Amino acid sequence: MSAEKTLTFAFMDPPFESERTITFFRLLDCALDMEAHINVFAYEGAVSLGFSHQQIHGNNMHKRNADEENHPLTKNWISSLREKAERKNLRFEWINCGLCVDERGVMDSIPECTRGGPADFWRCAANSLNTLTVGTR
Repeated sequence: MSAEKTLTFAFMDPPFESERTITFFRLLDCALDMEAHINVFAYEGAVSLGFSHQQIHGNNMHKRNADEENHPLTKNWISSLREKAERKNLRFEWINCGLCVDERGVMDSIPECTRGGPADFWRCAANSLNTLTVGTR
């Protein structure tokens, strides 16, 4: 794959904790709109973004059941981005840091997420036009 149209992102935030997660997914979506191939290296809490056991839930405070609440799950966002990349014939690679997965016990990820390590991040960054790291603070 040509580095000219490949972007690599490193992300560290866990799901549902900050607005950075939504912004991060919007950046990925925009990059796909710009016909860029995407590499994501999920590190620290971000390895939970693709955890397969995430579940929708209701909101008793607002008197809404799970369907009415329509709570977005990050695992579904990853799947949607991967599907969009496939429709556009673009590569979308999501790599979870294996050490971080083990620390958090989130071994059951959706199929779109693979297990890797720092060498994978290095490989992705070295073969990209640019790399953006979004830290936790």
